[in-house]
Formats: sequence, structure tokens, C-alpha cells
Amino acid sequence: MALLTIDVGGTTIKFASFENGKLSNKGAKNTPETLEAFYQIMGEIKAEITAHVAVTGVAMSCPGAVSKVDGVIYGASAIPYIHNFSIKTALEGIFKLPVTMENDANCAALAEVAYGAGKDYNDLLFFVIGTGIGGSVVLNKKIRHGAHLMGGEFGFMLMQDCTLSNDSSPVRMAKDYNELHGTDYDGQEIFALAENGDKAAEVGVARLFDSLARAIFNLQYALDPEIVLLGGGISQADFLIPKLQAALQVVYDKVEIATIMPKIAICHFQNDANLIGAAADFLAEN
Repeated sequence: MALLTIDVGGTTIKFASFENGKLSNKGAKNTPETLEAFYQIMGEIKAEITAHVAVTGVAMSCPGAVSKVDGVIYGASAIPYIHNFSIKTALEGIFKLPVTMENDANCAALAEVAYGAGKDYNDLLFFVIGTGIGGSVVLNKKIRHGAHLMGGEFGFMLMQDCTLSNDSSPVRMAKDYNELHGTDYDGQEIFALAENGDKAAEVGVARLFDSLARAIFNLQYALDPEIVLLGGGISQADFLIPKLQAALQVVYDKVEIATIMPKIAICHFQNDANLIGAAADFLAEN
């Protein structure tokens, strides 16, 4: 028997069936504007999947601070109508099946722990480098949610004069450059400019890697993970690991008593990570 796995995003809701560690029958729908339309789409998704395969449960990846205790999604996201009520109960009524929910970054981490780059480790950190910096803390192969469901919110860390999400986001780096120069480059183009000797781009890139290295180094000594996995669009760039390792070396050399260099690696899964991780979360609970 299979699971129905769903990844709820701000613009798109992705879905698939999951069986024996693999996704099938993948599809996507635009994220609606209202809760009523959202419920309708959930019903449509179930009908589409069950036309191909019988399912025994529904595994969901969602934005926000997902509570396993009461089935409420706290915090805020690009989908305001899913927050601050027992949405899990409502969804179980729609699906007529058991439902599990987990935060999207945590799902991505669980995919790596169960089937990907983290499967051989017990304790690890997972960084999502994108519009902001998100992440997850995994201890003994389980998500550490924290007392206030804020475990893994690395982007809130204060760096020199702003948060890590501002300092180490390629999107923010490009925005800062464009505001200064009246241009319209994206992050990938700023990296290319830096490689070609653009001094302002070089400064932005250096700041990004310095802040990210400091954050990883500090977390290494706070939580002592076996490995730090890196995800997000930038994780596909060949330069990420070499540049970050060089920045880590600079930080390491400044701390004379340091004896551990953080081990970093790229995540195995990309676009399907949340779907796979949601399914892994369901299987761990049931």
C-alpha cells in the first residue's frame, strides 16, 4: 500500500504517491487564495492519486511552525489561512485517512536522513540557502523541534549587523547590489560578476560566505553534529563547497582552541525532498 504525500508551498502544491522509498504519479496545482478552495484541492488531489493506487495515509509538508502535539500550524507563511487552528483535524475529515504534518525544511532534512546524504549519520544540521536561511536540527535521527517550535531557524541568528537570512541569502545579496548600482541581476549573476573581478560583487559574495561559515562554525561547537548538509538553489553550484570550506578555514584559524572543522556536504534530494521527507515522517510515526 502507498501513501499520498503533499508539499504545500506558497505558489504551488506538489503531490505524489510514495511506496517502497519512491515517488510515483507526481502532480502539481496552484496554491489557492482561500481555505475553502484549499480544502477542495485536497479532495481533488486524493481523487487523482487514488485513481492510480490505494493509499493508507496522507503525509504533508507545510510552511510554518507545525505542532505535532495539537495539529496546529503556528507562526506565519505565504499562506495565512492555514495557520492557528487545528487544520490536521479538518484535513483528516476531508481525506478520511490518517494525516501527518511537518515543517517543510524539516521534511527536506528527513528525506536526507532516511534516504539521502544523511542516512549514515545520527546527528546533523540541515541548511536551506534561498530567499532566506532556513534549516533543521536532527539529533539521533529525529527532528529537534525545540520548546517553541523554532529549532533550526538559523536565519534568525544575529551576525555583524543583521540576521543570517539577510547576510547569507543570494537573493538579498543581489538586491543589495542592484539597489547600489541600479541593475537587475539575480544571485547567480552576482556570483559570475565576482568571478570576473567586479569589486562590489566580490564584497557581497565574501560577506555571504563569511557569515555562513561563522554560523556553521558556531553551531558546530554548540550542537556538535556529525555533518552539516546544504540545500537550496545555491547547493547546485560547483563553487559552493570550495568557497565555504575556504571561509570555514579562515574562521577556524581565528579560534586557536578549535580542534574540529565542520564537515559539510550537499544534499542528495532537491525538488522532491519535501515530498519524500513528509512520507518518511509519516512512516516514523505510524
